Amino acid sequence: QVHVVESGGGLVQPGGSLRLSCAASGRIFSINNMAWYRQAPGKQRELVALITSGGRTTYADSVKGRFTISRDNAKNTVDLQMNSLKPEDTAAYYCQAVVRSIGYWGQGTQVTVSS
Repeated sequence: QVHVVESGGGLVQPGGSLRLSCAASGRIFSINNMAWYRQAPGKQRELVALITSGGRTTYADSVKGRFTISRDNAKNTVDLQMNSLKPEDTAAYYCQAVVRSIGYWGQGTQVTVSS
């Protein structure tokens, strides 16, 4: 059993910053990829950023240069630093941890970018 919990969402003005955090716990020997996804109302869930256990990162084109993903393998945590936020970044953000090829999801945290 693996539990994933996100935190750090909220309301921010355009151009502002937020930092999302995610912690995985439970029967974990090692986590492969960790990632952040988001889903806006009426849209499909999309990958925002991914980081491998070795630290390689992948970003959606829409967030490159604005978002930074990082992880702490010892603590089984992954963060997403979001800068220069835009209204179109508004969505529910979900953390995923892949353990033995199984993806475990958190409940999500809402990010709203609005003036």
